[in-house]
Amino acid sequence: MHGIGNDYVYINGFEIQVADPSALAIQIAHRHTGVGGDGLILVLPPDAGVEAHVRMRMFNADGSESQMCGNGIRCVCKFAHDRGLATANPMQIQTDRGVLTLEYTLDPTGLVEQIRVNMGPPILTPAQVPVALPTPQTDPIINAPTNDLVDWSQTPAGADWITHCQLDQRMTCVSMGNPHVMFYCQDVSKVPLEQVGPILENHAIFPERMNIHFVQIHSRSEVTMRTWERGSGITQACGTGASAVCVAGVLTNQTDHEILAHLPGGDLTLQWPPPGSTPGSTPGSTSESTFGNALGSEAGDVYMTGPATEVFTGNWPD
Repeated sequence: MHGIGNDYVYINGFEIQVADPSALAIQIAHRHTGVGGDGLILVLPPDAGVEAHVRMRMFNADGSESQMCGNGIRCVCKFAHDRGLATANPMQIQTDRGVLTLEYTLDPTGLVEQIRVNMGPPILTPAQVPVALPTPQTDPIINAPTNDLVDWSQTPAGADWITHCQLDQRMTCVSMGNPHVMFYCQDVSKVPLEQVGPILENHAIFPERMNIHFVQIHSRSEVTMRTWERGSGITQACGTGASAVCVAGVLTNQTDHEILAHLPGGDLTLQWPPPGSTPGSTPGSTSESTFGNALGSEAGDVYMTGPATEVFTGNWPD
């Protein structure tokens, strides 16, 4: 299954027990010797005492386990509904980020087509993202200079790409249950992501590694982004990353509370409603004063809407 090109292999954990999902993820996600994908996702019964319909466990292509996957959770919803594991709408899905709520619409054949996910509130406290700067920070990391942290000119691609894409070397860091860093530039197509991505993912200031996003702003309501995901490399889409991009745009006062994000695999609609508003409205632009609550513990939930697609089914030998 895939969510706008972010593809994972899904296993029905209601029927099948996987003894070593990390090892299986490495084998099954290999694009030459396995099925091929960005990783492995298990669709499981919820843990005892947890008020949810199903549980999601997600493993990257390198076998590491992640807390959340925005595109993956939409596919879990479709998987659970279309196979009769859960038919509630809204559906509650247990993740390592907590229990998330998903609403969905059906196509003419009765299968799930579009899903809207309440991604929960962003985490902005540096220690919880986590980001460990040389000088400890308590305030959210918004438009923070990186010139003294990253020697951009010494990347394998050299320094020319920085000029070509007009990179803003400041970073904004957000966690959506997994960590994200955003960099803005004028042309994301000119970023040598395959060379820059692994350097940033494994930088010392990111103790749990990092998901890297380069963002190009077209207007206050439209962006294009490219992603390097920790543990998987370049991916066609990242739902938690797109959610983080929405948050970062509001915090840096570059985009509105609702945006359309263009990713290599397709489009997602993101909303981070301002305090006191209701999801589904179309708020206008923001400023630091009108969204001050976002910088504290009262940050509101982010909403992501997009499709989920089943590609094929098969059997994997034991």
